[in-house]
Order: sequence, then C-alpha cells, then structure tokens
Amino acid sequence: MIIDEKIELPKKADIKVKVSDLFGFPSELTVSAYKERTQWVPEIDKSYKFDPETTLAILAGFEHNRRVMIQGFHGTGKSTHIEQVAARLNWPCLRINLDSHISRIDLLGKDVIKLQDGKQITDFKEGLLPWSIQNPVALVFDEYDAGRPDVMFVIQRILEVEGKLTLLDQNKVLSPHPSFRLFATTNTVGLGDVTGLYHGTQQINQGQMDRWHILTTLNYLSEKQEFNVVSSKLKSFKSAKNKKLLTQMIQLATLTREGFANGDISTLMSPRTVISWAENWVIFQDIKKSFSITFLNKCDDTEKPIIAEYFQRCFGEDLEESHNPHTK
Repeated sequence: MIIDEKIELPKKADIKVKVSDLFGFPSELTVSAYKERTQWVPEIDKSYKFDPETTLAILAGFEHNRRVMIQGFHGTGKSTHIEQVAARLNWPCLRINLDSHISRIDLLGKDVIKLQDGKQITDFKEGLLPWSIQNPVALVFDEYDAGRPDVMFVIQRILEVEGKLTLLDQNKVLSPHPSFRLFATTNTVGLGDVTGLYHGTQQINQGQMDRWHILTTLNYLSEKQEFNVVSSKLKSFKSAKNKKLLTQMIQLATLTREGFANGDISTLMSPRTVISWAENWVIFQDIKKSFSITFLNKCDDTEKPIIAEYFQRCFGEDLEESHNPHTK
C-alpha cells in the first residue's frame, strides 16, 4: 500500500476539549483535538462505550506523545478503542496489522518504474511508515507481538519520542511530525504465547518493550457492561424476551472465559462472538443452530461436552441434538 497524499491539518491540534463531554465518564481533564476532520479520521461509533482507565492511557498518548501499548484477550476492542478516541479528537488514524504478510518493504517503501517524458525511470515511493511519520497521524500497530523480526527492527528506530526514521536507500533522515503518535495492541505483553491460543506470536526484544512508555490492559467487561455494549449494536433486541435471551448469551460467554482461564477449554467467546451469535439468531430464529455455527463448530470435539454443559446451565436445554448429527 503506497500513499502519496499529505494531510492538510495544522501542525498541532488546534482546540481543547473536555474529556467528560467526549467520552461519557467523569473527568476534569481537557485534551487537545483538531477542529477539522479529514478522510483519515475514523468514523464515530455513537454507541461505543469507553473504558475509563484505557481511555485515559490512550489520551495520555495523544496529549503527551507517549508510546502506548494495550494488552488483552482477543475481541476486547483494543484497536477499536484507539480508533474511537481518535475519531472524537478528529485525529487521523492509520491501523496496520502486523501479520506475516507485512514486510519491511511495505513499511518503508520501494522503487517503482514509471514513464516520464516517454522514458522509463525508477522512482522511490514511500511506504506507510515514512508517510505516517511526516503527518499528524496516530499510527496503530495491531497484533504487535506477531510482527516479523525484520519489521520489528524497523519499528524500533522510531520508538524514541524524538525518534527519526533513516531511509538508507534514499540517504534521507525523516523527523516525526509534531502530532505523530504511536500505539500498539498485543495479546501477550511481549512474552510469547504459552497458552497456544495465539499462534504466530513471539517474544519481543526487552530493549524494545522498554521503549513503550505506557502499558495498559483491557479486560472483558462485566456482564452488565457487556449487555449495554452488545444491545446498543443490536437494534432488534429491545423486547423483554430478547433482552433475557441476550443476558443468557452473555452468561454463557462468561462461562467460556472462566473455563479458558481454568484450562478446561482452549477456545473462548469474545464480545464480538456474542454479537455474531445474536445476529445469526435473528437470521435463523434457532438458539442452538445459531450457537453451533457461530461458536461450537470452532471448538475441539473433546471440549464440546463441557461447552454443552455451559449451554444447559444457561438455557436449561440439552445442546446434544444440535451438535451430534447421529442423534435422532
């Protein structure tokens, strides 16, 4: 992905806003923001519920140029949290998933051949990182602990607050824009994966971890908070009957998380999975079938009896008929 466009914004955020007004929890703080929006600012999700501790950590990153890393299980909304903070500050935000397909060339750029005056010439096109560092952009490295070693060494160059980016091929040194900000999300706090849940993650160099100024953890919400978040995204779950159904779904999700923490099962339900389950229920109008195609079919066969027990405890029904094709 190559980006040429410069973001036309003031060099520094040009207004002050109240945290309590923007994020819905008590606070006396004010933070910097931009008056104008650009196409690089994420869309605002009006139903989004902010976790105060995580929000304040992210705001410290924006306001004081701190490098912020958010750790937590999948589906807790780590990257979305950063994007929604940026959306309310009108701060351009670029999210890069550090999967195995992202290479050093993707980040730094590459030579491309183009026609000029009827002749083929070689021109260097900057990648995502040089473009971001020169603009008022909040750059989010998603799945940070899954990055390839060559990519991680490139990132290490800019982790210092005054970190400059050297493009050796171009004999250029890029200084960061005054409003460039850096964030990361991770599942494992840089210590590698001992659970087997996050394949492809690895230990992160301790010297690099020390360059992240703020580390915060975003855990799953309480059942009441999760109900409010999920129901706000499901417009068809407003009746008393459907609210009870959603409460049972969230109770089951909580049991899978407790079972995972205790080592009883190796797969858990995230809030994202609960939303998918509810959406599938709207389509099929069958709680067992929608549960099976959303979550149960992803689970190991040896663990399905445990999960069936969770289902029975929450819904008072036997799940066996739903997942055993030989049952009549």
